[in-house]
Amino acid sequence: MPGSVTFERHDDVALLRLDNPPVNGLSFAMRAALGERVAQALADEAVKAIVIAGADRMFCGGADIREFSAPPPPGAAHLPAILDEIEASPKPVVAAIHGVAAGGGMEVALACHVRLAAPGTRLGLPEVTLGILPGAGGTQRMPRLIGIEKALDVIVGGKLHPVEKALALGFVDECVEGDLVETAIARARRLAADGAPLRRASKLTEHLEAALGRPEIFDDFRKKMAKRARGFDAPYACVDCVETTLTMPYAEALKNERAVFHRLRESDQSAAQRHAFFAEREVAKIPDVPKATPVRSIASAGVVGCGTMGGGIAMSIANAGLPVTVLESSPEALDRGMAIIRRNYAATVSKGRLSQAQMDARLARITPTLDDADLGAADVVIEAVFEELPLKKEVFARLDLVCKPEAILATNTSTLDVDAIAAATSRPERVIGTHFFSPANVMKLMENVRGARTSPETIATVMKLSKKLGKVGVLVGVCDGFVGNRMLYAYRRQADFLLEEGALPEQIDRVIYDFGLPMGPYQMADLAGLDVSWRVRKAQAPNRPAHLRYSPIADRICEQGRYGQKTGAGWYRYEEGSRLPIPDPAIHELIANVSAELGIERRAISDDEIIPRCLYPLVNEGAKILDEGLALRAGDIDVIWMHGYGFPRYRGGPMFWADLVGLRTIYDTMSRLHDEHGEWLAPAPLLKRLAEQGKGFREVD
Repeated sequence: MPGSVTFERHDDVALLRLDNPPVNGLSFAMRAALGERVAQALADEAVKAIVIAGADRMFCGGADIREFSAPPPPGAAHLPAILDEIEASPKPVVAAIHGVAAGGGMEVALACHVRLAAPGTRLGLPEVTLGILPGAGGTQRMPRLIGIEKALDVIVGGKLHPVEKALALGFVDECVEGDLVETAIARARRLAADGAPLRRASKLTEHLEAALGRPEIFDDFRKKMAKRARGFDAPYACVDCVETTLTMPYAEALKNERAVFHRLRESDQSAAQRHAFFAEREVAKIPDVPKATPVRSIASAGVVGCGTMGGGIAMSIANAGLPVTVLESSPEALDRGMAIIRRNYAATVSKGRLSQAQMDARLARITPTLDDADLGAADVVIEAVFEELPLKKEVFARLDLVCKPEAILATNTSTLDVDAIAAATSRPERVIGTHFFSPANVMKLMENVRGARTSPETIATVMKLSKKLGKVGVLVGVCDGFVGNRMLYAYRRQADFLLEEGALPEQIDRVIYDFGLPMGPYQMADLAGLDVSWRVRKAQAPNRPAHLRYSPIADRICEQGRYGQKTGAGWYRYEEGSRLPIPDPAIHELIANVSAELGIERRAISDDEIIPRCLYPLVNEGAKILDEGLALRAGDIDVIWMHGYGFPRYRGGPMFWADLVGLRTIYDTMSRLHDEHGEWLAPAPLLKRLAEQGKGFREVD
């Protein structure tokens, strides 16, 4: 019966199977069933040994995350106590692991005396990715099994490891090629017959003794993880709990681990990371593109343009194992682009993240060309030329003539009208936006932009392609800037107005960085290049509504030929060969001059003013986008901002963060800003409705 633990007798061995589809999650009911079946096996005198296995496709995917927000039922089974009973069993207990053993499922296996795993199994303790830590002995048993430093890597890294790695690390005892369950039953029976002392993880001391004279292990690890763990609570809590293996008796350390687990589980950070976990899975669900929608096979691709974006897109496609033809307009541009691709791959090889053979294989999949006709056989062609609508329309008209009729034509535009681009072809149903983020071979987000006539088949195919490329594809609608950049404009406009009023770029960047983003708006602009957005602003100028005034500071900087890191100067200046931003008095003077021209008396801007002024308008724009149906869910907006702009995962994305702040607070602030700064800061109707109703964006989803 699904949702239970079955009990089978194989002569003198009891086989307990976790059976709770789809991942055999340890729900409240499953924990109770496991405890009952373990007690049954221990009480049965005919049973000499026990095997714990999983039904169907995996051993156990861990706790049921949806139950984290619910109070446990009265008398709920306590997983740590059940695992202590398994480990203390006088009868040998063998874990037969296949598919996945993650989180609480891995902790069940750690409590067993022997762990056998099938080929292809992945194992680990990923709790840290949900803002918690292993709360059923994982921080105590793993270090005793494999050593402090290895355990820190496993627990804080939060990855699922292939069985070969788990075997090498020591938390799997054997990889079984044949019948896993039969082998586990035989091993359990042999252990019972041998009568040798059982290997109980909590009693192992060898690795702890080796670490006793090296207290620096933990501080060294904290320093090593500081950059990637910045702002997160759970990684540091994991290290603290592993450290108690040396400073507390086992029972006391286990009690401490559980207390820390509960504290983290109730935190805003864990709620945010759990929201992120589910939101990333929801983005693939598109109401009018059901699972049964036909998906075209993509066996080859083309890219138009071999500049920064085109080259990165080509690398993403080659990295996914697909052949890609890259088209450029001149031999010089093509040679320059291919040279950059080679340098990028070589840099990855030099860092040990790619072998020379892998680099050679990926380069071999990229075919450079100057002839449009060479794109004729491609299943999908992605255009990545300058962000100018007439140019893109011209490219699509050419592609329409040379590409096979069933080919999908995609534009990498970050702002332009996909419908206008599609109108240049005879196949608007096969035209879609694929907005990659720079650098395209690194960033995980793809905003997939559906036009008015984009077919469900095209959408389904491109969403699947996103996944094949290792990206997170999010479907959005057509508007200026789509979802991410439209919100970014609102954020940047306010940041620029703060500059006019008295702030400096380095102050705003520092506050935004301290909030948790990887960099502030001005460092990000210098990295991306100021000329692209300048070109967009100039193109939009004739049609820009009067109430959408923007600060002229960025244009003045571009007029001086300062385009960011690539020219050695932008909002900051840069030393030769360095990416370190250096505040520039020349920019300070330029900003002050603009303030004077606009008749603005500069004042001291407090750090506390910057977050509401920058991020509340960003949320407000997100509310408009959601109300207009340009994003399917508030969670989709959060995924875009986490993966495309580095919004801190421990805050759950801007819309989830807004719910934590309180929509009434944000609405009241936006109302004040509207009064002070004009029509474009009017509170979004959806924000107003939800604030008045005392609701959050989560209730829109």
